Amino acid sequence: MKKQLLILLTAILLSFGVNAQVKSSETNVLVLIYSQNGGTYKMAKAIAEGIQEYPNTKATIKRVPSINSKEKLNADVEKLPIATIDELANYDGIAFGSPVHFANISADMNYFFSQSIPLWTSRTLEGKPATVFMSAGSGAGKEAAILSFWNILASHGMIIVPTGIMGTATLDKTVPQGNTPFGATSLAGSVGTRPSQSELNLAKEQGKALARAASGLRNTENIKAVKTTSVETKIDINKTLKDNNIVLPEAPKPVGNYVPFTISDHKVYINQVALKDGKILNPGKVGATVTDDQAKEATYQTMLNVIAVLKEACGGDLNKVKQCVQLTGYFNTTPEYTQHAGIMNSASNLTALVFGEKGKHARATIGAASLPINSAVEIQAIFEIE
Repeated sequence: MKKQLLILLTAILLSFGVNAQVKSSETNVLVLIYSQNGGTYKMAKAIAEGIQEYPNTKATIKRVPSINSKEKLNADVEKLPIATIDELANYDGIAFGSPVHFANISADMNYFFSQSIPLWTSRTLEGKPATVFMSAGSGAGKEAAILSFWNILASHGMIIVPTGIMGTATLDKTVPQGNTPFGATSLAGSVGTRPSQSELNLAKEQGKALARAASGLRNTENIKAVKTTSVETKIDINKTLKDNNIVLPEAPKPVGNYVPFTISDHKVYINQVALKDGKILNPGKVGATVTDDQAKEATYQTMLNVIAVLKEACGGDLNKVKQCVQLTGYFNTTPEYTQHAGIMNSASNLTALVFGEKGKHARATIGAASLPINSAVEIQAIFEIE
């Protein structure tokens, strides 16, 4: 009888192990590139192929937006979905690809990372594995370019995956190749088909190495979550404001029969416009009399007003904020205007910078025919407080 029970218990435990394995989610790896003529994109496809050869791992190829919206891109590259800086947090690992521009990364990729300050201050990318591959016309400056990219990744605390001597066994030494110990590259301007088969082979091996690192590190997520939560509870919002030179304005006073905020079931409800020093900042219609940059400035000011009112709602202590639940941005725009989300990022980035993980929120953006006192923007915010 005891023997039968032991056999049954063993079978149950084995079954549990199998089921747990089946239920485990995929490791998601992003291959993010800037490519104009398609050379870097071909390398990206080889990287993605290597990633997906690793068990239970998915690769997604996206591109960063071009600084010049009128720039002519390779037809296949143009079809790629465009990534946002915030979505980098959603992946278990990231492979970055760029052409070499004067021994550095492309201006487009550099501008994309210039928007990553909220990710840096909230340590969102810390501990994620990353790797870099590039395409160089003459081959000059390729290693310096990769190392310059590493500086950005190191600042974010990412774990860098180099290539070392992988792929050298299949290297065709009869023609120039772009292999480096830091990452795969292609000598785009060299003879023969480029990227060469050797360069693609190395890119594929690099993708496998990244997938292996990303998959292994996913197993430590629970430990990381505990550590992050512990650190997050110690963050002082007042210190964050001071360290980032953010000065909150005096909370705007109501000019009608209403209150600046209401609290219901630990939720604070706030509406504000772009008021600064008693006047509307950059009034008018976005897409007509107000430029995108002016609209972003007005949106930033509006979110400062929201946080100032929120501080009053918290009795002067922003550390009582548990979560930014929802931000809704209303924009006074021309009918054909479509860039509302880009403007609203000014508010979202400020919220993430000030509140860290607690600042991550749901969001909506809406175009309007007009707004009160000709403000270019109005923000409705919902916060949860203690």
